[in-house]
Amino acid sequence: MHNVFLSLGSNIGNRENNLIEAVEKINDICEVKVTKTSNIYETEPVGYLDQDKFLNMVVKLETTLKPIKLLEYLQSIEKLFKRTREIHWGPRTIDIDILMIDDMKIDLEELIIPHPRMFERAFVLIPLAELLGDEDADIVNINDYIDKCKDKDGVVLYKKFG
Repeated sequence: MHNVFLSLGSNIGNRENNLIEAVEKINDICEVKVTKTSNIYETEPVGYLDQDKFLNMVVKLETTLKPIKLLEYLQSIEKLFKRTREIHWGPRTIDIDILMIDDMKIDLEELIIPHPRMFERAFVLIPLAELLGDEDADIVNINDYIDKCKDKDGVVLYKKFG
């Protein structure tokens, strides 16, 4: 069984509903069980700035799926939400990124684990910090990473999840 952390974001349409439905779809994947969800945060866009604010959250799940198979399922969920990739870091109905899978290190063209920019983004780290337990002790200095993030002041609690 693998412990996986995912980052979810949305800034098109009903952002909150997009996140809630995406979590449900993830939990519906055979061999996947969502075990924890962070609160939802409203955040400023990063990279491409001429777009609406995002809602972001992090989900922890357990799965027996291999990483590439999990990625394929997550990309199929993005397609269900009509996710397009026209502008790098641009607007999206849903974005689902694999942050970590256990302590795996993967460096493939289609998948890099841990996510290469996660430690630079407070909109990922702040909700991730809510979910880390003793069993996830390999990220003991997450608050140090959060303190170094330039975008931390733009991450505002939007709503408690659930």
